[in-house]
Parts: sequence; C-alpha cells; structure tokens
Amino acid sequence: MRLPFSSRAICLVLAAMSSVVYQSTALRMIESKSLNPCQDNSSFTATLFNVVFTPHNRSVTIDITGVSSISGYVKAELDVIVYGYNAIKTTLDPCDLDLAGMCPMNIGQLKNQKLNFPVSADVVSKIPGIFYGVPDLDGLVRIYIRDTQTSVSKACIEAELSNGKTVDQKGVGWSTAVVAGLALVASAVTSGLGHSNTAAHVAANALSLFGYFQAQALIGMTAVSLPPIVMSWTQNFQWTMGIIRVEFLQDICTWYQRATGGTPATLLSNLHDASVEVQKRSLDFARTTVVQGFHELAKRSSDVGATAASSPTTSVVVQGIERVGFRARIESTNIFLTGVIFFMIFVTFTTAAVALFKAFCEGAVRAGWFKGDKFEDFRKGWKIVLKGILFRLVLIGFPQMTVLCLWELTKRDSAAQVILALFFFLSMLGSLAWASLKVFRIAQRSVAMHKNPAYILYSDPTALNKWGFLYVQFRATAYYFIIPVLLYILVKGIFVALAQSSGVAQAVGLVIVEAVFLIGVSILRPWMDKKTNAFNIAIAAINMLNVIFLLVFTSVFNQPGIVTAVMGVIFFGVNAAFAIILILMVLFATGWAIFSKNPDTRYQPMRDDRGSFIKSQSQLNTELDALGATARGDMTQTGYKGRISDDEDSYSSGSGKHGQTYDPLGVPLPPSTANSHRSPPRSPIDPNMPFLPSDGTPRHGTPTGYSDSPRGMYNGHNDSSRNQSYSQFNHPPGSAHSQGRNRQQNNGSPWQRGAGYDH
Repeated sequence: MRLPFSSRAICLVLAAMSSVVYQSTALRMIESKSLNPCQDNSSFTATLFNVVFTPHNRSVTIDITGVSSISGYVKAELDVIVYGYNAIKTTLDPCDLDLAGMCPMNIGQLKNQKLNFPVSADVVSKIPGIFYGVPDLDGLVRIYIRDTQTSVSKACIEAELSNGKTVDQKGVGWSTAVVAGLALVASAVTSGLGHSNTAAHVAANALSLFGYFQAQALIGMTAVSLPPIVMSWTQNFQWTMGIIRVEFLQDICTWYQRATGGTPATLLSNLHDASVEVQKRSLDFARTTVVQGFHELAKRSSDVGATAASSPTTSVVVQGIERVGFRARIESTNIFLTGVIFFMIFVTFTTAAVALFKAFCEGAVRAGWFKGDKFEDFRKGWKIVLKGILFRLVLIGFPQMTVLCLWELTKRDSAAQVILALFFFLSMLGSLAWASLKVFRIAQRSVAMHKNPAYILYSDPTALNKWGFLYVQFRATAYYFIIPVLLYILVKGIFVALAQSSGVAQAVGLVIVEAVFLIGVSILRPWMDKKTNAFNIAIAAINMLNVIFLLVFTSVFNQPGIVTAVMGVIFFGVNAAFAIILILMVLFATGWAIFSKNPDTRYQPMRDDRGSFIKSQSQLNTELDALGATARGDMTQTGYKGRISDDEDSYSSGSGKHGQTYDPLGVPLPPSTANSHRSPPRSPIDPNMPFLPSDGTPRHGTPTGYSDSPRGMYNGHNDSSRNQSYSQFNHPPGSAHSQGRNRQQNNGSPWQRGAGYDH
C-alpha cells in the first residue's frame, strides 16, 4: 500500500520543518489535514487525511481514507516548499525504508487507516526551526510517485503543513468589536452631556477605525490567492461584514432558503468524508481553499436539481467571499442572509437601547438621581436623535450590505434572497444619497444667506441631530466630502462583489480606487482638524499599501514564491502594529471623554466656528454663551426659542410652508430670527433732526436722540420714539421708503453682527 509511504514522506517533511524549541511548555507539533492530488489522472486519492508530528516524542500519527490504483515497485520524489523556498528536495525508496505494503505497492482501498510510528532522532535534528514558531506556516510537501523502471509519474500528492499556530483568533475579533462599540457609545453619551466638540472627535475616530477594520475584511473577501497569514489576519475582521457564525441562525437561514425555493449547500455537513486544505499551487495553480471528497454537494439554486458527483474524487474550489464563509463555518448559500440578519439585529438592539436610555433618563430625573438639565436636549428631542443614529448605522453598514447584496445578485441562492438584496441595497443607497443631497442643499442655502455653510448646519438642532452624521467629521467648508466618501465605498464594494472570478481585476481596480482617494484626501484634507486629518490620511495610506500587497499576491509580476510569502508576513506585521496604534488612540480619546470633567479642554475650538452656532435647549451657563445667544437672536423674554421641535417646521427641511417668516424685503428668515419677539429695527437717528442745521454750519457732537449704548438700540429704547407718529405720518411702515431705510440702517441683522457677519 502506498499509504505508509506517503505518510512516511509527510513525516519526514514535517520533521524537516519543526526544530525551533520554544522556552515554554506549549506543545509543539506540525500537522496536515489534507492530501490532495496535484496532477490529472492521479492513481492515488485521499478523501480523509490527518497527520500529526510531535517532535518531543519523535512520533507521527496518521489517519487516512483513500484509494490506490498503483501496483509494482515505485520511488518517490519529495519536495518541501516553505514560504516559497525549496527547503528539501530528495528521492525516497520505500524498499530502503522498509515500509510494509509499499515494496511493492498494491491496488486497493484504504478505509480509516490509523498508524503511529516513530521518527529517528537524526531526522528530527535536521529540522530548520525558523518556521516552527511562525503562525500560519506557509509550508507545502509535494510527492511524485514514479515507476522505478520508466520514471513515469503515476501519482502526485501534496499536503499543506501547519504548526498549529494562527493569527486568526476570536479574541482579536471580540476586542476590536468592543473598542469600536465603546467609542461610538462614548461619543453619544458625551454629546448628550453637551460636549459637542469631544463627541465629534471621538465619533469621527471611531468611524474611521471601523472603516479600517472593514477595509481589512474586504482584502480577505477578494478572490486573490492570499498567503495563509494574510487570510487568517483578515478573517479576524469579518465580523464587521456580518460574517459571524451562530448555530441557530444557520438553521434559520437554511430553512428560509428551502422555503423560498432555493437549495442550500451541504459542504460543511459532509466534512466527515472530506479533506480540507488551504492549498498553495505552483505557477500554473492558484492557492485556493480546496475541499475534496464529499459525497454530495448541492449546487446553487441557479442549477437546481444538479448535484456534484458522489465520487470521492469530486472537489470544489472556494475562494473570495465563499472562502471567508468556509473559514467561518458558514455554508456559502447562508453568507448573505447571515450578514443581513446581523445588520438588522444591530439596528434593532441600537433602537431598543436608545428607547431604554430615554426611559431611564426620565425616570432618573423624576427620582432625583439626575438634575433636571441632565441630557435635556436628548430627552426633549430623542426621536430626532434616534433618526440620526439610524442614519449613522446605515452609513456604518453600507460597505457590508453593498458587497453582500451585489454578490448575492450574482449567486441567486433563491428568488426571495434576490429581492432582499435589491431592497436593502437600493434603500440604503437611496437614503444615503438623499441625505447627502439634503446636507448639500442646506449648506448651499446657508452660504447664500449667511456666507458660511456652518450657520444653518450647526445652528439648527434638527439638522445637526438628523443629518450631522454626514458632515460633523469634516470641516464646515468640506461638507460635500461625504459624497466622494460614499462613491469610494460603493466602487470598492462593486469590485469586491462583482469581480469574484478575477483576482487580478479586483486588485487593479482597488489600487486605482485607493490611489485616487489617498491623493484626494492628502490634497483637500477635509476633516475637522489637523489631528483628525492625520488619523484618516494615515488610514488611507495603509489601505493603499495593502492593495499594493494584494496586487503582488496575484503573481501578476511573476515574482518568486518566497517574495510573496515574505510580503505576506510584512502585511501582517504592518497592519497588526497599525491596528494597535489606532486602537490605543481611540481608547485614550474614549477614556478621556468618559472620565474627564471637561473633556472639551483637550480639543481646540474648530476654525469653522461651529461651536458658536451650535444651539442647546439647556440653560446657558456662562455670560459669554448668553452674549453669543443674544447675538444670534436666540433669547427672548419668554426663554430660549432656538430649537425647532417639529421636524416639519425645521429650517433644514426646506419646505418653508410651516410658519415661514420673512423680513420686510421678502427674504426668508432662519428659525431663530423668525421665532424671536422683536420689534422692527429702528433708526438710531432722530427723524425730526435735520442732517444739516438751518444756518448751513455742520453740527458737531452726538445728534439728539442717538443712544451711546448699543444695548439701548437693540432693546428699542430710543428717544426718537417720541417722534414715532411723525415718522409714520411721513413714511408709513409698509412703504418702500420705510422698508429700504430699515434695511440700510440694519444691513447686518443682530444675529449676523453677533456672529461676525457684519462685513
């Protein structure tokens, strides 16, 4: 039998790669869980192959099921390839090794053969140990079985080698998820406490960190042949795309697909008959994840009724998104539904959390646990805040749903799933496009009326709470940059989802997209301040470097295998270090926001003066705030009137149909001015006093009736009131002369002058 021979060869190779001794008590081993043919019409096939070499007791344990059609005397040519380098190349003779059943080989079937035999100390001593402790070992042993007389190759088999160490750890995924979630929650709480500057910074950094994690996940979803360490590292971030295995959810997905006319895949349910390998092929083969030897593979619903042959030599290649799902132990036909379900769970739990927090705040205030002004803005406008949070969740989930929905349209697992994919993709794309257009129109109106886009964007609380997720992370003059960002996400998702058949096309497309984005953000620097710009430009630069690595992994440059392997290790090292730095920065900002009494002291005021426009329902605490509110026209004798409680009445709604107020010249007024209880502006000059005296000599000194105090003028306490009847007689209030004079004397309205718009 050829079984002992192949096992012996494997164990020699495994021993040749495992010599580094860790100064720890961890069990050292090298293993392989697959044995795959590497030539057509191979005379030996294995449906199950597990081998483990443990150097501490110099033993090899083998479990194999397969079929051999080789007879006669043979020899074996063995190649051991580690990180693309041919570490060992030798010829073995089964007769010299005294392998029973292989000298000569016999035709027959092998069924659950379990063997255990020792390895000589001489072989163990020759192990190159540099590869033993490196996680996700990129090692391969390939064996050609040739006829002794003719040297004709009768079979070719190969096995991937692993040292049991991997960077694909659940702890990494959980820790990154906790950090991103904690930062988002901290920004929301900080905003509710009135620290808008801190909240904007923490939220911007948290969203950028989450976007970086999603970019890592997208690398793993490409159809490019990735080094094992890159596949394992990117697998840590697939939770950001909703690729999370929960047993009962998989049952629900399978039931739903069957109920809607689809045919679920049965790949994972047949692993007891299968060998699974992350395979690295040479030159004419791409590294793919190959699953062999399962008896029944249901194809997708587009080929309903067709099944794979039940022959033990049947194989299926999974790559790209299917590879990600397989590594997460999710059937390929369940990947889309799994992502959709987790997105909806995310939205549902967030909505419930906001509602519960609202109820808690109300109860705490009534019980006296909180002061009356604690989270006052949130308690009074929590529905608008909830709308803004839901829009933010749509923005966070947009990369995930773009990739999964477009990919599902190419797979068509069932008619219902296709409809779901269209619904989610078009609804999310449409809502974000409409919201972006809304922000653009509001900003343009603010520029037209106040020569600054920040005024309405930040002075209207409804606009800020509902649409602020699209622009608060950018400086006021770069409010439009959310549109390029959405296009950037959309184009990346299109390449990843629709080019699964060509890894080269994906890599080239992503290089172009990332290069354009990096150049754009480096020139425009659209984020709110220098630190935030540096944070995001650094992420863009690393994403650009990653797609360059991805292009190299396609072997389009025909580089040696060792170059690809080394670049895979560099990819892991660079991204692991960068991710740690980003996480620490976000954690520090989050901790400062939570535990500092006044977290805004850490951040300088924004140069776009957004802080002077942001309104609050809560009582103003400082005289400077009160003066700023007075200048904007937000304070009246009856209290603060700046906030618009009804979304339909908001100036940001753009309808202008509900209570829109106009000045005497017909120009619409913003809500703060329209709702204030002011008298029409009055001239500071006594209309009864001529500009020139009757004797023709110029008058020096202050005209009679002119108030030296601007406060008196603003309050309308002017001595000219005694001549009001005379003024009205000569120039009635509705006359053009009266309107023009009022407009000229008050060229900038009080809120404009107070905010610095008087020139």
